[in-house]
Amino acid sequence: MTHVTILATVLPAEHRNRLMGCAREVAFTPGTRLFEEGQPADRFWVVRTGVVDLDLRRPGHGATVIESLGHGELVGCSWYFAPHVWKLGATITHPVQAWEFDADAVRALCVADPAFDRAVARWVGRVVAHRLHASRARLSAQADGAERR
Repeated sequence: MTHVTILATVLPAEHRNRLMGCAREVAFTPGTRLFEEGQPADRFWVVRTGVVDLDLRRPGHGATVIESLGHGELVGCSWYFAPHVWKLGATITHPVQAWEFDADAVRALCVADPAFDRAVARWVGRVVAHRLHASRARLSAQADGAERR
């Protein structure tokens, strides 16, 4: 978990409060699959407690966990970018309590308020950049480990 992805550190209070007005509390048990690559990205979550693993399917290798997310972190970025289809998968690994957001409702707020949209875009963009870096680092480390065998 890094400060780059934690909601409280990246959205101004006004925008965070507006976003939280769309939240509903949910809970998931270990083993629950939140989403799969290629499915419609119609919601997203901010973790309150627990752990969610993000994974990437690689041909011939199955799913590779690229990052584990916990308290305060955004689960799901594909909801913000057209065509709104998941680029990764996500599985609950430790019991999760989270805030769940309807993507259409949040995108409507973005359309109605350009300042809110910019803040959300910066937040989601930071998360995407962080996850790309984490994915590259994890895949590189795995490739290095395979070459040493």
